[in-house]
Amino acid sequence: MFSKACEYAIKAVLHIAFKSNDNERVGVKEIAKAINSPEAFTGKIMQQLSKNKIVKSIKGPAGGFWIGEEERLKLNIMDIVKVIDGDKLYTECGLGLENCNNEKPCPVHQEYSKIKEALIQMHTQTNIDELAKKLKDNATLK
Repeated sequence: MFSKACEYAIKAVLHIAFKSNDNERVGVKEIAKAINSPEAFTGKIMQQLSKNKIVKSIKGPAGGFWIGEEERLKLNIMDIVKVIDGDKLYTECGLGLENCNNEKPCPVHQEYSKIKEALIQMHTQTNIDELAKKLKDNATLK
């Protein structure tokens, strides 16, 4: 469903949010290890997330990535998906047809529309702070 980059981005944001609950900043090395992602690839993902204001960052020995409490309460999965993969998952035809719409539906249009709506609802109704708090008790992101 998601690209590998998007999977890593979601996991990274959850890890950062979890650590941010304890006012900790985390570096790329720690994030890559926590989400089982190559460090260079993680660095590129983190640049995208930072550039698009999903996470905040500071360079230097006391630096790292974090997400403020207010942002954690507003941020949801769809925000991350749109930055990394765009909004195709939520807007395009289930079969990838260009001319599929309500007037000219593809063979799976009605069923897929219901699935898209459910996915949109799930990806927007739970904020990252809620998800990060569910990571307690040594939950793993690998």
